[in-house]
Amino acid sequence: MRDLRKSFGNFQALKGVTFRVEEREIFGLIGPNGAGKTTTLRVLGTLISPTSGVVEVFGRDVVKEAESVREILSYLPEEAGAYQYLSGEEYLRFMAGFYAHERSAVEEMVQAGKDISGLGDRLNDRVNEYSRGMKRRLLIARALMIKPKLAILDEPTSGLDVIQAYHVRGMIRDYAEKIGVTILVSSHNMLEVEYLCHRVALMNEGNIVSEGTPEELKLRYNAVNLEQAFMEATQLG
Repeated sequence: MRDLRKSFGNFQALKGVTFRVEEREIFGLIGPNGAGKTTTLRVLGTLISPTSGVVEVFGRDVVKEAESVREILSYLPEEAGAYQYLSGEEYLRFMAGFYAHERSAVEEMVQAGKDISGLGDRLNDRVNEYSRGMKRRLLIARALMIKPKLAILDEPTSGLDVIQAYHVRGMIRDYAEKIGVTILVSSHNMLEVEYLCHRVALMNEGNIVSEGTPEELKLRYNAVNLEQAFMEATQLG
């Protein structure tokens, strides 16, 4: 994307955001709540239109070719939910039906979802019996099982405890390495992103303030972790 700007009335949420995600990498967009991360992801996901700027997904313009873009990406919002009275497997099968029309393709997709989720026999239980961590694992499996060219995950471990978050991060990393899908992750948890992502962009108040690999950013700001690098980059430290 180049010079992405988005205004809501008189409020300028994005002030000229520019970054590029390389194919087959996990890219992290990190910053505090209100930095503009979710707005950026919603533009990429064709959910809202930019005020100005150029935004493309694998060469497809998100405004002019929105339908085409939707065919190659999967978007998981922070507060996504699943159908409470379906079992985990029924939910995966229901969602697979939107993307695959042959029975063999549906079965392949559902099996991939089962493997990614790691929920085992609990997939036979209703979703309303799941813990928050189990629901998040199911939803991420749904987002990844369709093998999108780009998976957009907004705060994938939001509200999860340490153990649940550890499993979710492992799911994402293992799948990305196995399948080679491109993943864009947003998070305010900078230590988590440091573990998960190949490259990251530090975002604050609608701007990208710095970009690079976690090691490059730590070296650039003489920091021991990305949290400290962010504080130095935004002169908040």
